Amino acid sequence: MSKSLDVVIPVLNEERILADSARTVADFLSENLDDYDWAIVIADNGSTDATLSICQTLSEQDSRVRFIRLEQRGRGRALKQAWTESDADIVAYMDVDLSTDLSVLPTAIAAVAAEGYDVAIGSRLKRGANVIGRSFKREFISRSYSLMFRTMFLAGFQDAQCGFKAVSRRAANDVVPLVVDNGWFFDTEMLLIAAKNGYRIKEIPVKWTDDPDSRVRIVSTAWEDIKGLLRLRFGGLRRAGRAIARNR
Repeated sequence: MSKSLDVVIPVLNEERILADSARTVADFLSENLDDYDWAIVIADNGSTDATLSICQTLSEQDSRVRFIRLEQRGRGRALKQAWTESDADIVAYMDVDLSTDLSVLPTAIAAVAAEGYDVAIGSRLKRGANVIGRSFKREFISRSYSLMFRTMFLAGFQDAQCGFKAVSRRAANDVVPLVVDNGWFFDTEMLLIAAKNGYRIKEIPVKWTDDPDSRVRIVSTAWEDIKGLLRLRFGGLRRAGRAIARNR
């Protein structure tokens, strides 16, 4: 029996690129992962443009494309709802701009499905990655943030924030509900909780092309990330660990 896979694409006011991106992902899954029972789940995260109507059209055109609608914003909130409501064996997500080359997706899925990893993450910082068009400012902030969380938590992974991840059903059930942050820090928090509680993480170098239209506000996001790291350092990570221990 084939394993099931839900690929989540969180979106906020993405009427310009959503249809093309969704079709690109669907074509790739059909050609490269058709041995999986796959679906694309678009998580409309409070859009006010035509994104919702595009989601409805895509779903009508292809039964393997579904969507959920959240009125409150926050990428972490969208992923948490989509992943915890899913019953797929493996859940994944990618950014709608497809900055990460899809060629690495089968490797990430295989790491979870066949190699015993609980989480597979794309990495722009691991040796072998190919990063195109990224400004010095973004690269400096990314590497500084990586050094910060690795120093604070002795984490073995380097790139927490790349928008390209695959997660086992076990980790989705055990770890994801414990993540407090509903924004951009969601990824880092999930990975730190997973790593500190024995869930195996595979980091895969990716080809990544910078999106000049990125919605990420670098300074405010960096500040929220720092506050999140301090919250985990001073009690948050221990509380999550105790919750996982109780449920085992």
